[in-house]
Amino acid sequence: MTTSIPETQFADAAPGQRLEQAAAALTAHGFTVEILDDAAAARTRVRELIPDGASVFTGASETLRLSGIDEDINTSGRYEAVKPRTLAMDRTTQADEIRRLRASPDVVVGSVHAVTETGSLVVASGSGSQLPSYSGGAARAIWIVGAQKVVPDLSVALRRVEEHCLPLENARTQEAHGWPSAINRLLILNAEYQPGRGTVLLLRETIGF
Repeated sequence: MTTSIPETQFADAAPGQRLEQAAAALTAHGFTVEILDDAAAARTRVRELIPDGASVFTGASETLRLSGIDEDINTSGRYEAVKPRTLAMDRTTQADEIRRLRASPDVVVGSVHAVTETGSLVVASGSGSQLPSYSGGAARAIWIVGAQKVVPDLSVALRRVEEHCLPLENARTQEAHGWPSAINRLLILNAEYQPGRGTVLLLRETIGF
């Protein structure tokens, strides 16, 4: 597995035509897709999409942190925020409860590492904590995705994960926690069979890894 310097092509925003193509493919695969101008618009839209009092789990995401969405969900008091609750629990004696809370919230909010123009979402994870809720455990899923994450197909998506996202996440975890990151688990969502469950807010600007 390489940890080379990220390629510039994976950091550049896809033009509007490619965003539209990805949105059309995702829609054909059962996802609800909205193309928004920027992270501020996504922040507002997330507030509109999640009802007060819902249990909400936020996956680890630079997109959520930089946009303010993570703070809105986990500190506003509007929701039953899963992340701060589970972080305060004992990981030895309450491990089963932590796992269940993260796996089946009313809503999971996060991002992905690549969106293909053929209509797939690709998510890599070290711990896998967000993947059960992403894949079907949560009643609803909302992903906020920067324009630089749009790629032609799955083969390029996997290259983006390994060559671009991993080095950046590795640097982040080394600084924050003192240990490296790894692609231990990989989730590919090719379609959403339940209408209205999965929403992709595709941004015209770049944000996150």
